[in-house]
Amino acid sequence: MKYMSEFRDGAVARRIAERIAAEIEPGRRYAFMEFCGGHTHAIARYGVAELLPKAIRMIHGPGCPVCVLPIGRIDQAISLALDRGAIVCTYGDTMRVPASNGLSLLKAKALGGDIRMVYAATDALRIAREQPQREVVFFAIGFETTTPPTALALKRAAAEGLTNFSVLACHVLTPSAITHILEAAAVRTFGSVPIDGFVGPAHVSIVIGSAPYDHFAAEYRKPVVIAGFEPLDVMQAVLMLVRQVNEGRAEVENEFTRAVTPAGNEAAQAVVSEVFELRERFEWRGLGEVPYSALRIRPALARFDAERRFDLTYRPVPDHKQCECGAILRGVKRPSDCKLFGNVCTPENPVGSCMVSSEGACAAQYSYGRFRDIAITTP
Repeated sequence: MKYMSEFRDGAVARRIAERIAAEIEPGRRYAFMEFCGGHTHAIARYGVAELLPKAIRMIHGPGCPVCVLPIGRIDQAISLALDRGAIVCTYGDTMRVPASNGLSLLKAKALGGDIRMVYAATDALRIAREQPQREVVFFAIGFETTTPPTALALKRAAAEGLTNFSVLACHVLTPSAITHILEAAAVRTFGSVPIDGFVGPAHVSIVIGSAPYDHFAAEYRKPVVIAGFEPLDVMQAVLMLVRQVNEGRAEVENEFTRAVTPAGNEAAQAVVSEVFELRERFEWRGLGEVPYSALRIRPALARFDAERRFDLTYRPVPDHKQCECGAILRGVKRPSDCKLFGNVCTPENPVGSCMVSSEGACAAQYSYGRFRDIAITTP
């Protein structure tokens, strides 16, 4: 396909791999974290890791919004449906994330909860208009990419004077999570790995631009290369990171110039700022509480805030004792290090959040990489 095949050309990928191998310094090891789950998926699907020299380790980061959603937040959504009789609307992957007591939103739906998969926040608005006698809650998750549509839905609800619509907001922020990984004592207590640089997210950066990553380079001396989701994008980003490390540089570089600018989408940023404000802290699965890493609805729109409307109290819930999703999200462990991976925990029966979304590290490894380490013998 035009404009796609160019970024998936195997011959070009091999040439970039040869260039990377030529620039690797003897005896040096490189550890780069691809923060975004879209990059994790691309690396697994297209065999990028197999093309890279053994001196380079790609570390899967917490860049899948479904994966980092804590159990306590899902429990709140389930309670709204089962205990409060609300219609709860959310995205498809969120329906399958394991919650407390062996439940998920999908299983709660089977128990009688009115829980509906939607493709956009506007679908939840439509349901609220069609059923004015019912409370309709949009369970909103995601990074900076999905936040503007939620903000626009809230503005429209206010303009229309809807009285039965609210949002359970769980939108989280990429830069805060990266900062937390680099400096938080709690993360070091949980376990962390040395990181030489970051492959910056693509879709998030289209919205926020490249400027928010500047302080990682300035304060932490960690290079960041924003990359697109195609395999050649990732390969080129790795080459750019290797060069920065070798030259002792720590800068923000933009490989994804066809879509990302320094300032980002200022119109989207403006509508988000109008509707949302920073939370002081928010729990991330695998990272614990991360300061100023999530958004809540501003007081002017409090009537549309499901947490205020239903007087919800958040209670943290620990993950399954044998699930290694937390360590995988921090890069401490790989999916294959988890005892549950591929047997008890599969995409059809996920025990941990990393196996739910296709962008999760475990789901990507299960789909594209779980047989690669098996030795092939011929008679």
